[in-house]
Amino acid sequence: MKALILCAGKGTRLRPLTFTNAKPLIPIANKPTIMYSLEKIKEAGIIDIGLVVSPENIEDFQKVLGDGSKFDLKITYIIQEHPQGLAHAVKVSQSFIDSDNFVMYLGDNLINFDLKKFIEKFKQGSFESYILLTPIDNPSNFGIAVIEDSKVVKVIEKPKDAPSNLAIIGVYIFTPKIFEAIDNISPSWRGELEITDAIQWLIENSKNVGAYIIDGWWKDTGKPEDLIEANRTILGELRDISIEGDVRQDSLVQGKVKIGKNTKIINSVVRGPAIIGENTTINNAYIGPYTSIGDGVYITSSEIENSIILNDANIANISLRIDSSIIGENATLISAERKPYSIKLIVGDYSNIQIPK
Repeated sequence: MKALILCAGKGTRLRPLTFTNAKPLIPIANKPTIMYSLEKIKEAGIIDIGLVVSPENIEDFQKVLGDGSKFDLKITYIIQEHPQGLAHAVKVSQSFIDSDNFVMYLGDNLINFDLKKFIEKFKQGSFESYILLTPIDNPSNFGIAVIEDSKVVKVIEKPKDAPSNLAIIGVYIFTPKIFEAIDNISPSWRGELEITDAIQWLIENSKNVGAYIIDGWWKDTGKPEDLIEANRTILGELRDISIEGDVRQDSLVQGKVKIGKNTKIINSVVRGPAIIGENTTINNAYIGPYTSIGDGVYITSSEIENSIILNDANIANISLRIDSSIIGENATLISAERKPYSIKLIVGDYSNIQIPK
């Protein structure tokens, strides 16, 4: 069995972060989002992985993941020239899949479930498609499945009046029969080949489509607030303390905290769950719960909690606590102690800044 991870989307809802980084590479708890999927796939015994990427972001993935060998994986890059839907991404991967069954993952999803058990259930039945579902409160925002007698009898993409509350959450298993299905569907009103239409074709042509329902947490990390919530969830699962850096005697570290090599904690309080990368300096600062801080960051005379700070950011002398925020790579956030007092901003496209009155 092979795996296919779809990563060709533009990530427009995460701009400006995605102007310089592909969405699945944005770190959550100091690890690229896609690594959580790769780890689950590897744990399930699959090492042959196709990564569907765009011409614009392929180099970003190659820089971080290479050919996969450093993770004991084999990664093949597959170009999707234009984002024409999930089914189109599968279609352009046909030569990679060949005659194998395959797991398909959406690259920006975080799902806490047992992939190995999911695969075992697929193998126990004579399925052409096996999909992961979870009950949700807002089914009109997702592809929805209707189940009768333990079989999927209908799938609908984002229905106005949802016939069930079981959402398709971005993990699938297919046999090569899916390629015949894709060849027999037409683009939707969005101009895309929808994977739900391909699954529906299988159903209408008497193919066996099954489902696996989970109650565990899952996150679609498509928006900034989703990233922050995913960061909270993962940090909340920290079970140990790991301090490789230098925590000075004038500092206090409380709770589940990880601190990387060559990092200095000076006259500061770090309260977990939190993770701080390597070669970072925290000076005269407060780092509160559910905060991830990357490598090479400098923070002084500031308070931060429930936030994600990416590599090489510089935060200094901020009088108000920074909360529920994402600070991008190489960003500078400082308070200049000089008159006249004013706010000086260099704000990129799609930025979101809230300034208290």
